[in-house]
Amino acid sequence: MIQTLDDLRVLLGTLPGPDTVCRDIALAREPQLTKPRGALGRIEQLAAFLSAWQGRHPPAMQAPVAHVFAGNHGVAALGVSAFPPEVTLQMVANYRKGGAAINQLCRAFGVRLGVTEIDLDHPTKPFNQEPAMDEAEVVAALNIGLGMDLAGADCLCLGEMGIANTTAAAAIALALYGGTAEDWTGPGSGVSGSALDTKIKVVAEGAARHAKAGDGLEILRRLGGRELAAIAGGIIAARLARVPVVLDGFIVCSAAACLKAVAADALDHCVLGHVSREPGHRRLVKALGLDPLLDIGMALGEATGAVTAVPLLKAACQCHMGMSTFAEAGVTDHD
Repeated sequence: MIQTLDDLRVLLGTLPGPDTVCRDIALAREPQLTKPRGALGRIEQLAAFLSAWQGRHPPAMQAPVAHVFAGNHGVAALGVSAFPPEVTLQMVANYRKGGAAINQLCRAFGVRLGVTEIDLDHPTKPFNQEPAMDEAEVVAALNIGLGMDLAGADCLCLGEMGIANTTAAAAIALALYGGTAEDWTGPGSGVSGSALDTKIKVVAEGAARHAKAGDGLEILRRLGGRELAAIAGGIIAARLARVPVVLDGFIVCSAAACLKAVAADALDHCVLGHVSREPGHRRLVKALGLDPLLDIGMALGEATGAVTAVPLLKAACQCHMGMSTFAEAGVTDHD
């Protein structure tokens, strides 16, 4: 647990690196498997990635987990979303009843789902008028993520729920990477017309007020939300526990971007599950230097894109260890 943002800055400067021994074992095995080299594309690369960040060979994908953090945003009251703030709480109840899309995808792909709502009765402050959170609030939310129990997890798929959080994500991206509010602000839950104009205005005002106020953690405090801070904490918790992370869409990546703005290697243990159709996400993915596993037009959030990519991780593990080598199969190597 951390007491201040400075504690997290120190932690970000001392993150453990990959297990290069396990990575090299995986890289050495891959060319021996009965297929042309590179024929499985990124599935081959994922096996080495998982070995490196799980710290073991062979890599495993028997116990993937997903976690959705939920928070409410003060800017929701400004008319930036197609849905009212109470939908956040209602969707949390839906997750717990098993009725949401993320529940079905987790069932389909054998992923264990957790949900944490964070102080939904107390939205963050409207960031176009003042910082969204004070330091105690953002540290408390970060600690929720940092305190995740990841024992036995093979990977962590992170997701979110929070009405108006695409507004927060757009403001964070604008503050970190520049451009215009129009570059980063999209329909989110389905706004258009005057509501979209309002959303763009709020994003522009927020970034103008806070963009020069400090580093990525200050941007997270001033423009983010409790669920974004918890996601950032979860990313770091996974790094410390040697659990690879599968990032989801625009909101999750905006939280991740705040970490990368402080420590260039903060996301090295992360893979991007998908790129969403939210316009700002594709731009943010490029800025972060991430390469999505999937590009299939999803834009739901709640870890759905990350969980949909889990079968590719399972395929990587199965192919890496299940396939015979040329020697084992008695097949002549093409070399």
